[in-house]
Amino acid sequence: MKVTYELIHQDKETGARYGKAIFTDANGNIQEYETPMFMPVGTQATVKTLSPEQVKATKPGIILANTYHLWQRPSAEIVQKAGGLHQFMNWHGPILTDSGGYQVFSLARNKKKDITEEGVHFKSELDGSKLFLTPEKSIEIQNMLDSDIAMSFDECPPASADHQYLKNSIERTIRWAERGKKVHKNSNQSLFGIVQGGPYEDLRRFSAEQTVAMNFDGYSIGGVANDDECKDDMYKAIEYSIPYLPNDKLRYLMGVGEPVDLVESVARGVDIFDCVSPTRLARHGNALIWGIRYTDKNEPKEKRINLKNACFTADFSPIEDDCDCYACKNYTRAYIHHLMKCNETFGATLLSIHNIRFLIRLTEKMREAIKNDSFADFKSTFLA
Repeated sequence: MKVTYELIHQDKETGARYGKAIFTDANGNIQEYETPMFMPVGTQATVKTLSPEQVKATKPGIILANTYHLWQRPSAEIVQKAGGLHQFMNWHGPILTDSGGYQVFSLARNKKKDITEEGVHFKSELDGSKLFLTPEKSIEIQNMLDSDIAMSFDECPPASADHQYLKNSIERTIRWAERGKKVHKNSNQSLFGIVQGGPYEDLRRFSAEQTVAMNFDGYSIGGVANDDECKDDMYKAIEYSIPYLPNDKLRYLMGVGEPVDLVESVARGVDIFDCVSPTRLARHGNALIWGIRYTDKNEPKEKRINLKNACFTADFSPIEDDCDCYACKNYTRAYIHHLMKCNETFGATLLSIHNIRFLIRLTEKMREAIKNDSFADFKSTFLA
């Protein structure tokens, strides 16, 4: 399905956007999804510990799958023979595939040696075999997977990269985007460009302007989800990119899932997000709850409770009283504590359901605030 974007309303004070991602298939059938939107991640063509039916019950729009991992196993050819990714994983809503770039660059050991103009040389973490991924190969794989949105292949530089390194990286990423666009053959699939540039205003503007000039179906802001990046740099990257992105296309912030970052990014004009964090937190016993906490550096982070802790042994309340998810409506903290202490996977399933639904509920509340021109008040209350 091809995607277009309709901007319906902007909050009068902040400029936060409420709109719709509109997907149209080859037969003219339409699916519409409101934004802002959080997208659950199904790296291996599955959202960890959840069935497609359980994911659907959290009321998502788009979900993600990972190009690199599916290329490695079962292979793009197998997915294509199955009828494409939707048939293979039994998901009939929109799917976005990333380019595989983030995984590839994390596996490339000697960046100066392994990253060439042609592509990236690296070794598989599965069997140590030598692999080579190019912009053309990434697009070819995504065409075969038949996702609804494909991502351009970009270099993912570390947050510590200096201005000159980032400049060279951006110029190469732009050339790679042009190469990928030329070989994109799936007429029923949208292709997004990616803006890079670290926390530098001039590089973000250059990257955005050059990428937008190629007229992609949507645009992503990359390089903001590095583990060693501070929040100020993340927010600068967004602020320096957004003014140069068109109003009539989706804006996607890649790899970001902390509630406070969703709120701050929507205030800056972002539409859609993805992150593995809700299911990863769940597998370690953590449940997201309303509010924020502060790190020792006084940076805001998501508020959570760990249901492995003994204080929940006889706590017969739901994870959150006002949550409408399946876990909160049917099970108690005490029961989930018991499951996690016994290493029963159903505990991770229930927490994953809650955490994904938590982030989707957060976007639902943000949408209502934008429509009512009260997003600034919503943000202040949330951060208080």
